[in-house]
Amino acid sequence: MDLPEGLDWVRASPAGRAWLAALPTWLTECAERWSLRVGPPFRQAYASLALPAHLPDGTAAVLKLQYPDEESRHEADALTHWDGDAAIRLLAHDPGRRALLLERCQPGTPLHDLPPDRALDVVVGLLPRLWRPAGAPFTPLAQEAAGWIDRMPRAWERAGRPYERRLLDAALDLLTGLASSQGEQVLVNQDLHAGNILAADALTADALAADALAADALAADRGPWLAIDPKPLTGERAFSVVPMVRGPELGHSPAAVRHRLDRLSTELGLDRERVRGWTIGHTLAWSLADDTVFPEKIEVVRWLLDTD
Repeated sequence: MDLPEGLDWVRASPAGRAWLAALPTWLTECAERWSLRVGPPFRQAYASLALPAHLPDGTAAVLKLQYPDEESRHEADALTHWDGDAAIRLLAHDPGRRALLLERCQPGTPLHDLPPDRALDVVVGLLPRLWRPAGAPFTPLAQEAAGWIDRMPRAWERAGRPYERRLLDAALDLLTGLASSQGEQVLVNQDLHAGNILAADALTADALAADALAADALAADRGPWLAIDPKPLTGERAFSVVPMVRGPELGHSPAAVRHRLDRLSTELGLDRERVRGWTIGHTLAWSLADDTVFPEKIEVVRWLLDTD
């Protein structure tokens, strides 16, 4: 199978090699089960294998075979919970193979193709529609934060102390305080960056041809931008903007990060210091993955700790 280069990292572990070995069989079985015509994989893949597909009636879809990590375990549940409101719609799910059949966003333009402030306008309109009350089976943010607190010191030592101890101490303190003092719990997404929001204007095309008023209603309910690839938790709203604040897609500099922090906190009615604290804690927790260090995430933590 011609895998995207972004999936090369999975070859480094026995679990990853086992997943790669199973992919051709699972792909064939899913295509047969759902009567799909499947094309070559999308190249921009890092945590799953995603392929364009067509249903028997010609409907465009995406077949996604997830790498079996914990963060994406409940992606299908989150998409079912949102039921197509501000997020792509789940068409079918095979839990045993971690396979999802999804509607396809067309044209699928990523949000980061917009100028940064226009992209933030979209986020301000989209996020409140994703903040739905939720419980089981989603992992609580407090539980996930306890795992980060437990693992971060060991990961830091194992990686050769790739950043200053003060960053680790600050992140641990912030996570401990924030996790135990949260507000109302809603469905939040650990990975809602500007590459995981896509243009879906074509979803309104048929309605537009038939009835302009119907098209307006459909666009208001669903588009023109939809979230994809959720890594869901239940937690307070302030946590949900963390990936957008830290993500490099809309600019990677102290000024760009602080601007996103200020705009999103203010316009979404969030406590700026809680957003800042969650961004520091979560970003540092995600700055190490096995033997890989992500320097740009460590830079964001420094910038936010040294601000004000």
